[in-house]
Amino acid sequence: MEIDEAIRGCEDRRLQTKYNNATSVIQRALALYPIEEVAFSFNGGKDSTVLLHLLRAGYFLHKVGQNSAAANGDVKDFPIRIIYFESPSAFPEINSFTYDTAATYGLQIDTIRLDFKSGLETLLKDKPIRAIFLGVRMGDPTAVGQEQFSPSSPGWPPFMRVNPILDWSYRDVWAFLLTCKVKYCSLYDQGYTSIGSIYDTVPNSLLSIINSSNKFKPAYLLSDGRLERAGRVKRKSSAGGQLTADSNGLDVHKNSTLTASIIAVGDEILFGIVEDQLGPYLCRKLGSIGWSVLHCSVVHNNIDSVAEEVERQKSKTDMVFIYGGVGPLHSDVTLAGIAKAFDVRLAPDEEFEEYLRYIIGDQCIGDRNEMAQLPEGITELLHHDKLAVPLMKCQNVIILNATNISEMEKQWDCLVELTKSSDLLTLLEPFISKHMTTNLSDVEVAQPLSKLCLEFPDLYIGCYRKARYGSLIISFKGKDQARLELAIKALQNKFKSGAFLEIKKDD
Repeated sequence: MEIDEAIRGCEDRRLQTKYNNATSVIQRALALYPIEEVAFSFNGGKDSTVLLHLLRAGYFLHKVGQNSAAANGDVKDFPIRIIYFESPSAFPEINSFTYDTAATYGLQIDTIRLDFKSGLETLLKDKPIRAIFLGVRMGDPTAVGQEQFSPSSPGWPPFMRVNPILDWSYRDVWAFLLTCKVKYCSLYDQGYTSIGSIYDTVPNSLLSIINSSNKFKPAYLLSDGRLERAGRVKRKSSAGGQLTADSNGLDVHKNSTLTASIIAVGDEILFGIVEDQLGPYLCRKLGSIGWSVLHCSVVHNNIDSVAEEVERQKSKTDMVFIYGGVGPLHSDVTLAGIAKAFDVRLAPDEEFEEYLRYIIGDQCIGDRNEMAQLPEGITELLHHDKLAVPLMKCQNVIILNATNISEMEKQWDCLVELTKSSDLLTLLEPFISKHMTTNLSDVEVAQPLSKLCLEFPDLYIGCYRKARYGSLIISFKGKDQARLELAIKALQNKFKSGAFLEIKKDD
């Protein structure tokens, strides 16, 4: 069998291990279910193409196990039912590739022209299918919480989802396709790295050829597999229906405001052993890009404490920034807490593990580095040349590993640089601050300030004292310089001349 021979003849030991594990899952499924009770959902994409050939190899090995005479030849028939959900929004190249592949390998395809759930309901009513092979990989939106064998979700038709390539990386997929020299959809040679519909997919800009308009390198040259979905897009509501790169769902006007919360993880802060300087720094930096910080908190080095706070904040604000508790120590529980907050498990991430091995070398002991256990299916690595270790993003939670101001400054600068190329944070108009100081008492200014807040609801107007008995400082914050000046003037007009003096610099 040509696939089995190609893998066993290559020198890529990692690929051989992935192949052996995947075909073992396939053989196990074929031993558990009669052949007429299994099906394969093929969609023409790269992952699905890999699974097709793994199924061919797995079925061959299954037959060899049943009949030793088959080891001397090839298994010509491929009786596993193939189902293809044909969509009017699919790329023509995907449809062509699917039917050409069926003709090449003699596949019998059941074409279904309904949505996936409705199509399965119809199919399972007519056919005795109990298990369906799926080309789902960790990192796919539908992969969260799945195992190699996972029952269908509540509300869906009952069947067993079989995921032989669940733990495969982007690199593994392309290593297999190129090693086995099998044909794949032509779109991947045009810069497409993750193909959805014609309405939400464009070539990955990371593969664009410099000084060449509309030309892209092939998908297998993408250096960071974590960015394979950078070609997934959303349609703007403006005239013309342009497709633009997805910016984390934050479709906002430049002058509007996005909200953030900041979580520090550390008993040393709660016990008063150290003073937290990173939270205030992040507050200032977020204001400098137009974001409004709605909440700052400090939680114990405890998985449940982290999970509960992340759970609260991730639904209340557009982005959560969390720092502390990341590393190899027993008190470093942040990643586990985040995984619990999103109801996923911590799972080995082979790409991150290899990255760590490169950085810390011999200090990485054992077959599995515990630091490479990341929240399953939701973790995106944020690589930057200036960072020794990549930052991480789990949906709308950004994990920073800084332990001091110097490290935080570097990581923030890298985040902003990454934002300029990927809309990671969305840069808005910065907040402008002005501060006035006065020797007037709190009682004297209380009522006029209350009225001023009603007159200028678009501004933040606050009061504080720098020292216990020092002068009162009144802070004005907003995005419109003219409005700030107008509010300050209105306050000054409520009192005698010279009652307020402007502080030129933020303190």
